[in-house]
Amino acid sequence: MSGVQTITLGPKSEEQRLDRWFKDKYPGLTFGRLQKLLRKGEVRVNGKRVKDAKVTIKPGDTIRIPPLDKEKTQGKPKIDNDRISAEDVQMIQACVMHKDDHIIILNKPAGLAVQGGSNTTRHVDGMLEALKFDTGERPRLVHRIDKDTSGILVLARNQKTARFLTNAFRSKDIRKAYWAIVVGIPEREEGRLELPLSKRGSIGHERMVVDEFEGKRAITEFKIIDKVGRRAAWVEMEPITGRTHQLRVHMLSIDTPILGDGKYGGTEAFLSGAEIAKQVHLHARAVRFPHPGGGDFEITAPLPQHMKETWAYLGFDENQAPEPFEDDL
Repeated sequence: MSGVQTITLGPKSEEQRLDRWFKDKYPGLTFGRLQKLLRKGEVRVNGKRVKDAKVTIKPGDTIRIPPLDKEKTQGKPKIDNDRISAEDVQMIQACVMHKDDHIIILNKPAGLAVQGGSNTTRHVDGMLEALKFDTGERPRLVHRIDKDTSGILVLARNQKTARFLTNAFRSKDIRKAYWAIVVGIPEREEGRLELPLSKRGSIGHERMVVDEFEGKRAITEFKIIDKVGRRAAWVEMEPITGRTHQLRVHMLSIDTPILGDGKYGGTEAFLSGAEIAKQVHLHARAVRFPHPGGGDFEITAPLPQHMKETWAYLGFDENQAPEPFEDDL
């Protein structure tokens, strides 16, 4: 095939997912088109076929690329704040809870996607230009949380920090604690769920399911903080692995869907007669990780308004919760 390129990633290249690398180099190449090229073997990594566009590439890897001149320029985004509305600039900057020379910590609102996708044009990734501040460098995403999940999102302010944090996530040096309301009461006060997960459905309509045969390893630890009779419980969860929708599927697997999560729990994910928001009640509450500048860093994000109102409605007091990661104390 004429025009085929083979690119070798240099020693200073950032470890990242293959689809994100293509998004940066070829903005007009859709995720679906990339998946098709992978299935046909037209895009390869280290000479081998790749099934999943989300595979991680690293320094020294070689990428075989078919002719994509059109995709390289088509849809290329501007790199200035003109493409971000003044309202969004104000909103995303107001989400900043912490900022230093290495990292930015956001308290992401529920309903805001981290990255674009099918019919998703408003997302954190598209607002990162507004978070350059004094460095003049666009910060980098190093992990994701669901669109419907609120709470902590960690950004790297430079490539070196991005590599550091990506490795920390991969090696499980980062700990995360989530709060949720679940419908029903788990049978155990605390426990560990080890249920492999895989994706089912067409693009734009994917769902994660428990799959003992082909699923990827997924582990969640949980404990009940408080409860209301047999109707609902306030739980804290720590994902040991980071699979898509892991917490939502794992809690559903023990017959206690997360409140408001109609995608997975259907009608069972709602409290009939309760005057509470019909939103997912899942919040990335706290994070702890080695700081790129040295020492450990820990931060806690306050609940969003719809969850604050539900806590009050159910009689929960967020100030009575134990410290996150108390087993480390």
